[in-house]
Amino acid sequence: MTEPTPRSPDHAIDPLFHTRRSPRAFTGEAVPEAELMRMIEAARWSPSAYNAQPWRFLYALRGDRHWDLFLDLLVPGNQRWAKDTGALLFLVSSVNMKVGDELKPSASHSFDAGAASLAFQLQAIRQGWHAHGMAGFDRDRAMTALNVPEHHRIEAAYAVGRMTPPAELPEEQRAREAPNGRRPITDFTFAGGFPAQG
Repeated sequence: MTEPTPRSPDHAIDPLFHTRRSPRAFTGEAVPEAELMRMIEAARWSPSAYNAQPWRFLYALRGDRHWDLFLDLLVPGNQRWAKDTGALLFLVSSVNMKVGDELKPSASHSFDAGAASLAFQLQAIRQGWHAHGMAGFDRDRAMTALNVPEHHRIEAAYAVGRMTPPAELPEEQRAREAPNGRRPITDFTFAGGFPAQG
């Protein structure tokens, strides 16, 4: 008998969504720049308020002159596994947007960058790679080291690489790399508004 997977959707959706995952076991294969640009191209077409496109991608390829800096900006726990990936990125968003001729604060810059993030990650899957998003990095040091301009926010870091096939992992690591589940849709979807409290 087959064990049920925690990645079984409750409603019929494209498998791309529930097969996307964030592994920590990678083969060490370098990501060719042309492959990475295809992922970023997918992000380019994401929706954004007023078509402001607030996302900015900063990247380092395995072995290039930026790699050590990007890896060093991650917290030690993320450095341990991200060193085996093929590209590292930081996603930055502009907190202002141009409306007509005027520069105004954007209430949706993080939301819009999140849309670009998902497009980037799903395109990576389509190309046979995996992207693992991270909040574990030195935000203040990254702002300076990456020369991030004023009025911009670093949203997340990403490691991209080829996932090590589960069968090639030691048994204890295989358990840690198992796909996780999701809360039921009824936990966060309500008709007409939030349920009455108490």
